[in-house]
Amino acid sequence: MDAAQEAHNREAFRQAVVNTLERRLFYVPSFKIYRGVAGLYDYGPPGCAVKSNVLAFWRQHFVLEENMLEVDCPCVTPEIVLKASGHVDKFTDLMVKDEKTGTCYRADHLLKDYCKDKLEKDPNLSAEKAAELRHVLAVLDDLSAEELGAKIKSYGITAPDTKNSLSDPYPFNLMFQTSIGPSGLSPGYMRPETAQGIFVNFKDLYYYNGNKLPFAAAQIGQAFRNEISPRQGLLRVREFTLAEIEHFVDPDDKSHPKFSEVASLEFLMFPREDQVSGRAARRIPIGEAVTQGIVNNETLGYFIGRVYLFLTELGIDKDRLRFRQHLANEMAHYAADCWDAEIECSYGWIECVGIADRSAYDLRAHTDKSGVPLVAHEKYPEPKEVEKLVIAPVKKELGLAFKGNQRMVVEALEAMGEEEAMEMKATLETKGTSIGKRYARTDELGVPFAITVDSTSSVTVRERDSKQQIRVNVDEVASVVKEVTDGVSTWADVLWRYPTHSS
Repeated sequence: MDAAQEAHNREAFRQAVVNTLERRLFYVPSFKIYRGVAGLYDYGPPGCAVKSNVLAFWRQHFVLEENMLEVDCPCVTPEIVLKASGHVDKFTDLMVKDEKTGTCYRADHLLKDYCKDKLEKDPNLSAEKAAELRHVLAVLDDLSAEELGAKIKSYGITAPDTKNSLSDPYPFNLMFQTSIGPSGLSPGYMRPETAQGIFVNFKDLYYYNGNKLPFAAAQIGQAFRNEISPRQGLLRVREFTLAEIEHFVDPDDKSHPKFSEVASLEFLMFPREDQVSGRAARRIPIGEAVTQGIVNNETLGYFIGRVYLFLTELGIDKDRLRFRQHLANEMAHYAADCWDAEIECSYGWIECVGIADRSAYDLRAHTDKSGVPLVAHEKYPEPKEVEKLVIAPVKKELGLAFKGNQRMVVEALEAMGEEEAMEMKATLETKGTSIGKRYARTDELGVPFAITVDSTSSVTVRERDSKQQIRVNVDEVASVVKEVTDGVSTWADVLWRYPTHSS
């Protein structure tokens, strides 16, 4: 049987299955009486039963057996949260438009379809051209907008529906935007993933876990992605259920106490070196993959093994299941290692699970944006003293000193490196404006007036409650303070008589 006939038979079989599933009400297009909306589906009674069973098994296999902490967070997320996580700026796919009709298509999908169609249906394809197209498919996720656009032009790819020419690829943010509250002044988004709800609750979950690492948190819930061109039935939709786990571990010790339980599992793995060199996926014991450095660490390897057990016990054919490592440029800059569990179906190899060592990127991002430290503390057998500079601007004091420029000063201080901050500290201590720290101490004690010697002839008098300051001659200061403390004059009277002074 040639490739074209095989592709035809596969499509016919897929359509027969889809028809049966819809007829038996496993799932149907949403809002069907209004002609439906692409990428949205309703589950009928059998579909709900299957989905319920899968989620129950997931909860048993991961949450209960691994003693994870389960949370349930809102779908509507304030913009600031997704700004911190990077989704507002970077959660995009590359899109092209039909230059005449304006219809939008996902650029990588058009290139992927072209390559697969040529490989399956062109009997005159040379071996050299076939190898080139296979290489494009292997590195498709690694192509930049410019590279993707160049390939589309060089292959003469046009709009599928009209054959019109296409625009250059450009990024399109996949999040559904909304506003929170009636004023429209609080922007938000429907969450594109459930993980951020776990990250922002890290501090409370860490406390709940007895302030100990490692621990894992899990969440099952709806996620929303405004896909450019939804297709492939339930595989690429605009609203779907996600089950996610975030496992928090000491970055200096990524071993796992239960790794030996999965180390002997052997399954298809597709390391990045094999992908780039054109080799096929091969069976590797997960223990060997970790030992050889193919998989970055034991904790990541343990969860790869656990995902393999979950999927195969669920009924996935182990010969149609592989774990593909992300290519170097495909990975986020902060990630240590990333693998996708992919299942071969009538659409080819499809990602169904992502397993990544994200380092502490998300916790750092939310710490920086919120000002709340999302950190864990390790208790040493013996105490250790480490000197670390922490810049903590006292915003109230800065507001009084700098008034309208307070925000600019605070941002400059927070952005300072340690070396620059230490230089400023030394300068301040040498020249005296570190007097603010002493003022704070006297304020706390309740001292109503603080006197700072400016020179041999003058001093600064600071009133505690208003934090206002005046400059007074040395020979007058005692009488000024006495008349105010005795009630002869008020601080307002003194302010009128003497020039105000700012630190």
